[in-house]
Amino acid sequence: MDRIALIGGKIYTGNMVLEGKALLLDQGKVVATVDSNELPSGYHVHDVHGANICPGLVDLQLYGDGSDLYSAELSIPSLERISAGLIKKGTTSYMMTLATNTLPVFKEAIRVAENFKHDAFLGLHLEGPFLNPKKRGAHPAELIIEPTKERIGDLLDGADVVKMMTIAPECIADDVLEYLQGYGLLLSAGHSNATFEQGIRAYDLGIPTSTHLFNAMSPLHHREVGLVGAIFNHPRAQASIIVDGHHVDFEAVKIAKKQMGERLFMITDAVAACNKGIYQHVLNDGYYSLPDGTISGAAISLFEGIRNCVEQVGIPLDEAIRMATLYPANLLKKEDIGNLNSGSIANVIVFTDDFKLKHVIFKGEIKF
Repeated sequence: MDRIALIGGKIYTGNMVLEGKALLLDQGKVVATVDSNELPSGYHVHDVHGANICPGLVDLQLYGDGSDLYSAELSIPSLERISAGLIKKGTTSYMMTLATNTLPVFKEAIRVAENFKHDAFLGLHLEGPFLNPKKRGAHPAELIIEPTKERIGDLLDGADVVKMMTIAPECIADDVLEYLQGYGLLLSAGHSNATFEQGIRAYDLGIPTSTHLFNAMSPLHHREVGLVGAIFNHPRAQASIIVDGHHVDFEAVKIAKKQMGERLFMITDAVAACNKGIYQHVLNDGYYSLPDGTISGAAISLFEGIRNCVEQVGIPLDEAIRMATLYPANLLKKEDIGNLNSGSIANVIVFTDDFKLKHVIFKGEIKF
């Protein structure tokens, strides 16, 4: 594995923006940033000619890539293709997500994923089945079920690969929530019709984040501010948001960013074209829908989301990068991804000011 020195660009480490520096990579890890004119010997020098250098992107919610929708394929080759496709787009860490499905499909998805090893794969995010059918979106109402300790245990016992779950907090009893929290998952409030008070209480009880802000949740109304209002006003509540211009208007993203600051991060909610199984996604102009027209997923990469944040929402580039790197990594309590600090995994993307992706470095190896 080459020792690599990236020079000639602007380096976004996570908390700092550095110019006139070199980023040193060795043995799949970030070594340090040093002055470009003080390079140690033994490094293969790559001049990026004024491009931007930042951590590989971290996506906590996507369902597939290319022609692979994981829930319709349920195979290791499918996960391998998805992983390879995402890396080419700059996403070097991801949470494979399953929308509400039958319990046998969930269990088979877990079984397959337990045997899949890839350095980009963070685990499974189960978006369901413990949601509120009143805010089901594209999720089939007949497959949404009430959470009980028995059902949770049946689904999650021994399922170490499950790392995240979206739940409707108003649909789960306190003792059941406490039981679910015992599994150590990252819990996210979503597909929820919670009142403001129910939302605030959920975050007070330790649910740290929320799934696709504005979509499939009780809206902000001046007499009942709903889950959106609870997210805005709770000091610790975080939320993901889809910045494709279809799921959420760019002006709404702007409002949310002003309200939430560092508590708001990006996901893609990306799906793949599919004509079998429960979720038959049809590609429209920039997004996917079910055959009945219900919006069902995004057709965007996280890198394209950064571009939209900058060009359509007016978020500074360094903050847009953090929304797709540092903030989701921090939510997972992972210190070795989402930043370019010494000792972190050498996942790096290089791109131009007009958002052309030039290089992806994955675990210290230049993939293109």
